[in-house]
Amino acid sequence: MANFLKWFATAILIIGTGFNSLGFYPAGPLLLILGGLIWLVVGILWREASLIVTNGVMLVVGVTGLVLHYSGIIG
Repeated sequence: MANFLKWFATAILIIGTGFNSLGFYPAGPLLLILGGLIWLVVGILWREASLIVTNGVMLVVGVTGLVLHYSGIIG
């Protein structure tokens, strides 16, 4: 299960990065949040602290950015 999830999340992150580079907003950040969330789950399943911290922080940063943007605080 974790093996499938890690590759699925990796594909989502690659697509999300492509969307970001082409300026598709908010689709790019949403895909990056989804990919990070799935990798966070994998990190938890594997009990791998580096994956948990990296993807947990990236998830919080991505969600915070979208919330701030759509609340009118930034951008």
